[in-house]
Amino acid sequence: MDIVERTDTPFYYYDMSVLATTLQEIKRQIAGFPYVVHYALKANCNPRILNEIARQGIGADLVSGGEAKAAIEAGFKPEKMNFSGVGKTDREITFALDKGVGCFNVESAPELEVINQLAVTMGKKAPIAIRVNPDIDAHTHKYITTGTADDKFGINLEAIEQVIKQAMSLPGIHLRGLHFHIGSQITLMKPYAMLCDTINGLLDDYGRQGIHFELINVGGGLGIDYADPDGHPLPDFESYFNTFKSRLRLEAGQQLHFELGRAIVAGCGSLIARVVYVKENRNKKFVILDAGMNDLIRPALYGAYHEIQNLTADEDVAHELYDVVGPVCESSDVFARDRRLPVTRRGDLIAIRSAGAYGESMASTYNMRTLPQSIFSTHHSI
Repeated sequence: MDIVERTDTPFYYYDMSVLATTLQEIKRQIAGFPYVVHYALKANCNPRILNEIARQGIGADLVSGGEAKAAIEAGFKPEKMNFSGVGKTDREITFALDKGVGCFNVESAPELEVINQLAVTMGKKAPIAIRVNPDIDAHTHKYITTGTADDKFGINLEAIEQVIKQAMSLPGIHLRGLHFHIGSQITLMKPYAMLCDTINGLLDDYGRQGIHFELINVGGGLGIDYADPDGHPLPDFESYFNTFKSRLRLEAGQQLHFELGRAIVAGCGSLIARVVYVKENRNKKFVILDAGMNDLIRPALYGAYHEIQNLTADEDVAHELYDVVGPVCESSDVFARDRRLPVTRRGDLIAIRSAGAYGESMASTYNMRTLPQSIFSTHHSI
């Protein structure tokens, strides 16, 4: 608590022991299987976080040239990097080809043609996986659903065979496999089981045509328990990986790739803020923090739930209902409505939990506010 008390708020607090435990559990679950896990940098690009993940031998999933540079600087091996995204620019593709990125996840026929042209010009063969849109609804928030036919991601099932044949004919392309990603914050295994069935059918169809793939990439999307971060500090990795172990029929020598982001870093981070005012209107009590939607936009953008804890007040005191809000000049700058907290006062320290993913990485300087700093602890306690 001392380091928290001494640091100016708001700031991100990272418990590196939680991150270490998470990475150890992932490595335990995949040991002995032809599985490769890549960390999706978009979840959190803090250099110290990246350094620790790279040090554990995890790969990287990238969606921009900036992420590619950050991953290289953090020590990720280029051959264990996947480059995803629907709008890769020529400059980004050239940079990734030059650095020897292990695989481009190709999202359209026009992108395939551009990668081929750039690779031929550079005298290289670009390793690619074709992203298939399997039209599976993971039933998450509409902003983080990626696997239905109405989403911008991937190539529809009815068009995939033509694109595969095109990739196999291009001189600058090395077709390595197929890529899938159906959404984010998925906590039920049924969508993943459906994905396995879809992949099994595709592999059977192409196997009969004599087409075999080095790798299958099932993306990420595994969710966490935002409501009970202390009771469930780790995602349900066992059920997640067991779904693929039991349902997916890999061919001999074939690798299975995963791209996990939130599941790796969400639990280790909290946004720490201080109460500036407690305000009472006719029907509402507001806890007004010095952190706002520019520091953590998920509640404003998605209506996302985060557990909120008063670190100063005694849990045994009386509780009241509050709207927990920030200082930004927007009505959407709300972290929680009608949240039950211990009686809260000006100056109390507040922790917004499970903010290690899509917190710091999406922070902005809106209202000319300063970006939150980050501090790190190796002790499992705020």
